Amino acid sequence: MDSRGHSNGGELEAKQMDIRRLSSSRSNTQCIHKVGVPPKQNFFKEFKTRLKETFFADDPLRTFKDQSKSRKLVLGIQAIFPIFEWGRNYNLTKFRGDIVAGLTIASLCIPQDIGYAKLANLTPQYGLYSSFVPPLVYALMGSSRDIAIGPVAVVSLLLGTLLQKEIDYHTHPEEYLRLAFTATFFAGITQATLGILRLGFLIDFLSHAAIVGFMGGAAITIALQQLKGFLGIQKFTKKTDIISVMRSVFEAAHHGVSLLAPQTPHVYGVYLHTNGPLMHNKLNLMHRNFFYDLLQWNWQTIVIGVSFLSFLLFAKYIGKKNKNLFWVPAIAPLISVILSTFFVYITHADQKGVAIVKHIEKGINPLSVKQIYFTGDNLLKGFRTGTVAGMIALTEAIAIGRTFPTMKDYQLDGNKEMVALGTMNVIGSMTSCYVATGSFSRSAVNYMSGCQTAVSNIVMSCVVFLTLEFMTPLFKYTPNAILAVIIISAVINLIDIQAAILLWKIDKFDFVACLGAFFGVIFASVEIGLLIAVSISFAKILLQVTRPRVSVLGKIPRTTVYRNTQQYPEATRVSGILIVRVDSAIYFSNSNYIRERILRCLADEEEQTKKAYSPKTQFLIVEMSPVTDIDTSGIHALEELYKNLRKRDIQLVLANPGPVVIDKLHASDVANLIGEDHIFLTVAEAVSSCSPKLVEEA
Repeated sequence: MDSRGHSNGGELEAKQMDIRRLSSSRSNTQCIHKVGVPPKQNFFKEFKTRLKETFFADDPLRTFKDQSKSRKLVLGIQAIFPIFEWGRNYNLTKFRGDIVAGLTIASLCIPQDIGYAKLANLTPQYGLYSSFVPPLVYALMGSSRDIAIGPVAVVSLLLGTLLQKEIDYHTHPEEYLRLAFTATFFAGITQATLGILRLGFLIDFLSHAAIVGFMGGAAITIALQQLKGFLGIQKFTKKTDIISVMRSVFEAAHHGVSLLAPQTPHVYGVYLHTNGPLMHNKLNLMHRNFFYDLLQWNWQTIVIGVSFLSFLLFAKYIGKKNKNLFWVPAIAPLISVILSTFFVYITHADQKGVAIVKHIEKGINPLSVKQIYFTGDNLLKGFRTGTVAGMIALTEAIAIGRTFPTMKDYQLDGNKEMVALGTMNVIGSMTSCYVATGSFSRSAVNYMSGCQTAVSNIVMSCVVFLTLEFMTPLFKYTPNAILAVIIISAVINLIDIQAAILLWKIDKFDFVACLGAFFGVIFASVEIGLLIAVSISFAKILLQVTRPRVSVLGKIPRTTVYRNTQQYPEATRVSGILIVRVDSAIYFSNSNYIRERILRCLADEEEQTKKAYSPKTQFLIVEMSPVTDIDTSGIHALEELYKNLRKRDIQLVLANPGPVVIDKLHASDVANLIGEDHIFLTVAEAVSSCSPKLVEEA
């Protein structure tokens, strides 16, 4: 009896304490603050403000205010050509850093450009052309100090794959080249248009996770494509998926005898004499069957490839271990080209099955304006290909552009960058260039080399000019295996395993998006992988918009703060009151879901109160701080929620609706329906206002 009496007494005391706490919270509140309604704005003024915030959030014309006409003219020229702004403060110290950086990235870009041109199914000189004119244009119009301009592996592969589906470069090389220039022209138009119309935010629709997966898949695809040059295979698939490539590789080995034996009698001695004993020839051939299987994978080519790939990877390892030796991996590709070319020349390895570059056109870029398709069916083909290639090139350049300014603490205007990149590709298409953009590897080397301004691009361009004018004949005996090895070593960095691990740790959906883009590229094609990447990015946006979070809030002990009960388990729910928070704007796409989700929270709450024999829920408070906007569908959803709650004798209460939301609630008369006395500035005030009735009942 004593213990039971003591227990009943404890419960009574706890209940009295709850009543006193509710009463004191009411008495401590000096006044209930009403939610302010913003003054009515003129429609056109409001539309102008919204338009400005959407497209001109950075207020690009701010520097032109209160300036004279002559000063505005100067500022306008500097805005289009930033070189006239930073060029005034240029000095010899900066030039020293730029010339070292320019020479370093030139030593890296020359062998890469020759290899990347092959990825685009173009002859080597077009890769060099694309590192001559575009960097000069960017140096005039670009605002990044660190980005290095030229062809890149992913865009080259994408362009080559898309163009090959339209025109076969083997049977129609001239038409293929013209279509490449047309695609480059429209890639530039796309980029410049996005910048001029301030539509740079469209690039953000391709999520970081999708880009990581797409780049990783593209890197593996590019590396697999290089097996043709690395193994010395003559006939190779035109497809890019891993299954087709590996089938092509192993079929080449399987059919090695029939393909190679008749073609190389003077090398391997199978056919000793045209009039020699037939049985001796057959016996000799049988003894060499296994050897010939390997010879379809030309062993001299493999030796060159393995040796120099090991050298390049070792050079990269040295550069990573010691940051002061950054120049070692930068000049390693050029050293590889020089040594391998010399080796092939003195050993006549080209006569033993080692494929070489052969002829590279001498001289600077010829004009190609007349070769661009401005009419006919190929115009549409070039537009389609150029738009896709331009967007991917822009994504890569913007990613680089966002990385280095944060390291050097300077601002970069993304829309100006798009105009600069677009202009350089438009001009490039008229001067025999294909799509150029910022290169990850070269930009990193440029930064590590101590570049100060875009003059490093001018220095690189000058070196490429000298190469085109005087040194292209020296590349005649450069083995294709070296170009394959240089590309493989360059694209390895695009496989970011650490980023994928981080995605898994942070967001599993992002990781799935990454895998989707990755497997789409390597098992289907580059364009399929890109489509999957974009689709998954949009799917994530739609999922977040249509299924926002609705949280149940509780009171943090000894405070008037209300927080998510899942994040703060110690937060206690207020008896008779359910508090929920909507973590999104309420639109037509999610309004029904939000209403149903709130009702489900209410059903869960009522179920728990029945089990605990607690007081029935009489108030439902919706915390609306995160609700930045609401449309007519959202208004109707609130009306339906209110009517549904009234049928259950539950009062709907709103806490802290924002200016846009409260304005629309008053305009739709929903504020009067709910009642002005049921709209509060904070959750604490709402609870305090609702508690007297609960205190009286208690």
